[in-house]
Amino acid sequence: MDLKISYSSKGIENEDVEGLIVFLPEKSDTRAAGLSDLPENLKKIINTAVREEVFNGKTGSSQRLITGSAKPSQLLLIGIGKKEELNPEIIRRAAGGAGKALACSKLKSIGVMLSNVLSTSSNKECGQWISEGLQLGAYEFKSYKSSENNSPKNLKVRILDKDALSSAKAVKLGALRAVSANIARTLGNTPANDMNPGKLAEEAKNLCKTEGLKYKVIEEKEMKKLGMGMLLGVSQGSITPAKLIFMEYRHPEAKDTLAVVGKGVTFDSGGISLKPGKSMDEMKFDMCGSAAVLGAMNAVAKIKPKLNVIGVVPATENLPGGNAQRPGDIVTAYNGKKVEILNTDAEGRLILGDALSYTIEKYNPVAVVDLATLTGACVVALGHHATGALSNHSGFMERIRQAGEKSGDRVWELPNFPEYGELLKGKYGDLQNIGGPAGGTITGGKFLQHFVGDTPWVHLDIAGTAWNVKYVDYHPANGATGVGVRLLIDLISDWQPLN
Repeated sequence: MDLKISYSSKGIENEDVEGLIVFLPEKSDTRAAGLSDLPENLKKIINTAVREEVFNGKTGSSQRLITGSAKPSQLLLIGIGKKEELNPEIIRRAAGGAGKALACSKLKSIGVMLSNVLSTSSNKECGQWISEGLQLGAYEFKSYKSSENNSPKNLKVRILDKDALSSAKAVKLGALRAVSANIARTLGNTPANDMNPGKLAEEAKNLCKTEGLKYKVIEEKEMKKLGMGMLLGVSQGSITPAKLIFMEYRHPEAKDTLAVVGKGVTFDSGGISLKPGKSMDEMKFDMCGSAAVLGAMNAVAKIKPKLNVIGVVPATENLPGGNAQRPGDIVTAYNGKKVEILNTDAEGRLILGDALSYTIEKYNPVAVVDLATLTGACVVALGHHATGALSNHSGFMERIRQAGEKSGDRVWELPNFPEYGELLKGKYGDLQNIGGPAGGTITGGKFLQHFVGDTPWVHLDIAGTAWNVKYVDYHPANGATGVGVRLLIDLISDWQPLN
């Protein structure tokens, strides 16, 4: 469902909406929830539901009530837990639960009440958290459903802010952030027969054309001339050519350039080192890092930060064709390193390595961040609740951590001790592409460090957070989450020169 979210400084009595969403803390009536301005009939209904324990306001709780009036004819009560524990992520998730409820609704217009428990005098971002959560929660991927449900495709949502607790700007920004994450979700959810490297390049080109960004793609013929042996090695088993995609945003007053690189393996069978058949269908999600880059670039083009941003996507399939790369092959990377291929299923680090070294050489960014569904070991280490991170620069890493906390795309830094690098020393070449079963997430990131030099760099392993994340109310129960998009937006929007 597509929500058309707008802002209003009027009260509910001046709005013609069919339904109304109200956020209530745990065991709070309308007065304690800052909702004294509601019409008396609505306050009575809500207070009765609280008093009779039909609704308790606990985190994750919700209750739909019939008002008996023409408009609003329905109330949707959403619990936000204890007032003293409220934070932006709790509010965002509560709004996400409301968004999911709206996806099943037949109403055509909804009002959303803002109250003083959602905001403070010094912080007027609650409208952003609400609109962001609503739009994220209402997302559905139904492109391949032959029958449509009875809910309207477009639902008008009015954020009602009579007391100026937020702003139209905040509401608009929240919706943009969510729409950009939803772009990434749709790219990730699209099956590999319709989302191959060529199609991904086409999506990037269309985005750039629409938003006024510069677009460039390096084809395999040029990759060979440039010596990108790692990227070409992964691609050689597929009949679909690889693409190295560049999307450029430039600001006339910008002094810094940030590069954002996303792994774009549109389907990963594992190659000759074939994955087990169970759940292999989910390997269409192996391009969620690239999807995050496209989603972020959509937002960057509209926010227009005073920072140059280069979005980079190495795109390929990893298939076991007759010409596929073999375990034991040795390839030459763009930066000249000789790399032994011990496992063809450790392909993401190969394509990222060539993309990173080329991007740093050609664009000279002050910092670079890569996003990749790189290792199953990251799921073992952190589950589905945090993205793993590895970095060569503590200051830049802290920026990423803060952006993760602010956005809800939380990250956890892993150690980057030199000893882990010993596991990657090649027997016959400079490097080998796996370091063994121990510390797999770290050695995967450590491999990439060989291709960034002294440039401040953060690697984000999103293998556990990119799809099928349960228990986060604004994420779908199944499918891509769009992780990384909102983190990148916050990182870019709050950019300050690195020391």
